[in-house]
Amino acid sequence: MKAEWVHPFLQSACSVIEQILQVRPERGELELLAWHGTHDLHIQIALTGQMSGVVAFGLKEGAAVKMASAMMGGYPLETLDAMGESAISELGNMISGNASTMLYNQGIHVDILPPQLVPLQAIPNCGTNAMAVPLHVHNVGRLDIMMKIEG
Repeated sequence: MKAEWVHPFLQSACSVIEQILQVRPERGELELLAWHGTHDLHIQIALTGQMSGVVAFGLKEGAAVKMASAMMGGYPLETLDAMGESAISELGNMISGNASTMLYNQGIHVDILPPQLVPLQAIPNCGTNAMAVPLHVHNVGRLDIMMKIEG
């Protein structure tokens, strides 16, 4: 996998999160994380085309609840209910859609499939690692952009 494939997803995530939360995320360093890591859930988007694989946005439930609440106009959520799950899934869709447009503008044709919200219990513990870039969002938490891509 090429490290430069992470950049459009990183740019898009920063832009989308800033629009939704009015806070600019702070980028951490590129790292290798276990796919079945310390997240409570993954928003997974399958990629096809010149890049194939999966991008996942790993979150703790508390961060997901805060982001979903902000996406719903500040409607307070206690837990990630069905409406919150839909909102947080759309976050992954927005980030990935913008990133696929950036990749297309670089001459890389990629399509995204609808997001899947995968709880920790359903994330396969296959012993594999993924390239990841953490985004630290003030007063919200950490969002890890994780990629397992072939191309």
